[in-house]
Amino acid sequence: MSTPFAEALSIVLLALVLVCAVVRPWGWPEAVVAVPAAGLLIGVGALPPSAALAEVERLGPVVGFLAAVLVLAQLCDDEGLFHACGAWMARTAAGRPRRLLVQVFAVASVITAVLSLDATVVLLTPVVFATAARLGARPKPHLYACTHLSNTASLLLPVSNLTNLLAFAASGLSFTRFAALMALPWLAAIAVEYAVLRRFFAADLDAGARGPVAAEPPAMPLFALLTVAGTLAGFVLTSALGIDPAWAALAGALVLAVRALARRRTTPAAIVRSAAVPFLAFVLALGVVVRAVVDNGLAAALGHLVPHGTSLPALLGLAALAAVLANVINNLPATLVLLPLAVPSGAGAVLAVLLGVNIGPNLTYAGSLATLLWRRIVRAHDTAIGLGEFTRLGLLVVPAALVTAVLALWGSLQVVGG
Repeated sequence: MSTPFAEALSIVLLALVLVCAVVRPWGWPEAVVAVPAAGLLIGVGALPPSAALAEVERLGPVVGFLAAVLVLAQLCDDEGLFHACGAWMARTAAGRPRRLLVQVFAVASVITAVLSLDATVVLLTPVVFATAARLGARPKPHLYACTHLSNTASLLLPVSNLTNLLAFAASGLSFTRFAALMALPWLAAIAVEYAVLRRFFAADLDAGARGPVAAEPPAMPLFALLTVAGTLAGFVLTSALGIDPAWAALAGALVLAVRALARRRTTPAAIVRSAAVPFLAFVLALGVVVRAVVDNGLAAALGHLVPHGTSLPALLGLAALAAVLANVINNLPATLVLLPLAVPSGAGAVLAVLLGVNIGPNLTYAGSLATLLWRRIVRAHDTAIGLGEFTRLGLLVVPAALVTAVLALWGSLQVVGG
């Protein structure tokens, strides 16, 4: 196959895969289009089978890690963790929307960092919606906090986002060093998000709310909290021992699964569904399609645009390029494309790419799959989220948060070292 035709076919199929992932025609899972697209590229010779197999092998541990974390988050929900958080927010907000926003920021930031952005979007967003309704508060500020923090607050740990897992594997950093370097950018970006959302939604937050309806608050599920804490400790230990941290995630999921099955709170089929197998297949197939695009010319084209080194201007350029690319082709493909180009410059460059692909998607609906999923959830609750409003808020938040986070990363690199 000629290189120009292979490049054109790869780009067309990538666009088709992304469009179908966004639109999901007839409710099809994302994998329905992505897997045949990957097979077609291999079949016509646009990507050698050996290269496709190598890409699947590279992504395999990352996908396994993601599956374990998704199961862990769902089992925590089954234990009542998210509803207990909602009851705590309603009780302590005491009818004050501004305090509720602080609490949503705190809870969403921690849940995103520890249980991944999917937990915030899928499990916490409905709870936040119900909490705002229970207090009579306008829901928009708190709902926007969920979607923005599902992206921005996923900077802290390798387990917080699929893009983090990819960057973690490419960076060569340990679990604790990754977290140490990203802690300051994480805090800085969240602080910018809070300042902008508080001002942007000042009228909604000043509208007031009533106090919570008196009710017996649900007990905080101690067993689930201890399991999550043990899983986090396992991430640190396995990383220090050179063992794939996916085993710690699997152990945490198994502990909660055995308890839930014994108490008949779930079923084996429900646990399998919570692993989102079609989505995992989509990730693998998307990796193959992106690999075909990269190998057939995109890598050479971007090679001239990617800054080299870890100076502050280089880090700013990498993060900006990553943010733009995330909004053009979605943040997951952008990560797959840019990481191989950033790796030669070291871990600092890899983390700068991560800042771009995690913060940048707050600019457009298409920036990340999590944002698209959040939009469907909000629409299901009959709440209108306009494209203009979403974009205006993104234009205020993304540049400021991205620059602030890059400055924080640069400072962390000077202190901690890359």
